[in-house]
Amino acid sequence: MTATTRLEAGDKAPSFSLPDADGNTVKLSDFKGRKVVVYFYPAASTPGCTKQACDFRDSLAELNEAGLDVVGISPDKPEKLAKFRDAEGLNFPLLSDPEKKVLTEWGAFGEKKMYGKTVQGVIRSTFVVDEKGNVEVAQYNVKATGHVAKLRRDISV
Repeated sequence: MTATTRLEAGDKAPSFSLPDADGNTVKLSDFKGRKVVVYFYPAASTPGCTKQACDFRDSLAELNEAGLDVVGISPDKPEKLAKFRDAEGLNFPLLSDPEKKVLTEWGAFGEKKMYGKTVQGVIRSTFVVDEKGNVEVAQYNVKATGHVAKLRRDISV
């Protein structure tokens, strides 16, 4: 297994075009002119991912006021994302990447340590993409709990 290529601040954010929970296509270019937080998480409706998604939900008004949109991406199918969104009252797009193509391009899928073993999987990661489509912040192996508060401190929101 090879190490995954990671994005860094200043890199051009890889474009994507993925279905949301309702099957509508969402593209990175839809956010041009605004900053967008793109976060990758392993699986909808799991405890850590639910905590993280709810933190984004609860912080969305402040993030939006600061000119940031939020998009979550996981390998889940749209049907599962719709259930997750509805169960948790999520107010931002959840995108489906079952082939893990976008996850891989963003460095959010690859080798990770889990319970002391090296496995292939989704690396919980968060990015801030600027108005021109460049990576402003790249954070890998983020914690599900407390991460949104840390991100807000990092970007002064």
